[in-house]
Amino acid sequence: MEQTEKRELLSLAPSELEAWMLSVGEPKYRAAQLFPQLHKGVSPDEVTTLGKSLRQKLAESFSYHLPVVEQKLVSSLDGTVKYLFALADGNCVESVVMRYDHGNTVCISSQVGCRMGCKFCASTIGGRVRDLTPGELLGQVIAAQKDLGERISNIVMMGIGEPLDNYDNVLRFLHLVTCEQGLNIGARHISLSTCGLVDRILQLSQEALAITLSVSLHAPDDETRSAIMPINNRWGVDELLDACRVYFARTGRRISFEYTLIAGKNDSPALAEKLALVLNRHLRTREETMPIHVNLIPVNEVDETGFRRSGKAAVATFAKVLESRGIRATVRRKLGADINAACGQLRRNRQNQT
Repeated sequence: MEQTEKRELLSLAPSELEAWMLSVGEPKYRAAQLFPQLHKGVSPDEVTTLGKSLRQKLAESFSYHLPVVEQKLVSSLDGTVKYLFALADGNCVESVVMRYDHGNTVCISSQVGCRMGCKFCASTIGGRVRDLTPGELLGQVIAAQKDLGERISNIVMMGIGEPLDNYDNVLRFLHLVTCEQGLNIGARHISLSTCGLVDRILQLSQEALAITLSVSLHAPDDETRSAIMPINNRWGVDELLDACRVYFARTGRRISFEYTLIAGKNDSPALAEKLALVLNRHLRTREETMPIHVNLIPVNEVDETGFRRSGKAAVATFAKVLESRGIRATVRRKLGADINAACGQLRRNRQNQT
């Protein structure tokens, strides 16, 4: 007889856990005893407020796995912590905890690998293996918090994978991680990064979530962007920025634009002028003016890509041009420089060793 796959306990909402309790003859308040413990990293077997028979029923019906720390690197420069997490099926993903004055931020992965094919990114080498489940997304936050013994107060979905390519699981994760009975991390403390899936951006704009959307733009025109980001062949710059305008109109939430600076590819003053022009044209209309913020990120150098970081002078000039055209620009401070904290490299190294 074929054994059915167990449901993942960490992917359940409180209401679903209550319904299951009632279905097995337990009072629904048992869910309120269990749910917060799961989100602290306590396995059902360890929740002794539940009777032994109930814990047995849970073990028979559900699985509970936190990601396991396969490798951990701690920066001696700024305390940034990089994890290579092993999932229950043996696949690995990366998460990074960054320490700021306002609290700890964890950058999590949304997929094992990525199929977006951005030319400068280590995460996409080898393509997408599979999507992460809501429980695996949540598990990265819980596992990092448990390992550090410190509260995680902010989440950035900017690790391995494209979050909007795993839309349903990511949406469920967002509802779980903001749940008051669980980790209770406010939506305004969560940032989701996308390379520009226009249909999903428009769908997300209808979800009434107070998260911050970050759009990886990296070029101001279709020719330059398509050369480094294949997604642009499906949705060009104009269509993407139109979707951003709609997103802002519906949510009132400012969008942050990410711009990776690659020496000789997209870092010229002329492209900075073009970027300012296209952003102002699409996002500052008579009807509505959207605040525009561009994060400039010198590219993370990966052997397989051959791309090199823009020099300090080129970065400063690019930022100055944007500022002169009324666009706020900041250069992202590189954290964990001594441990290669940008996502994709640890997993890639592990793959190369096996």
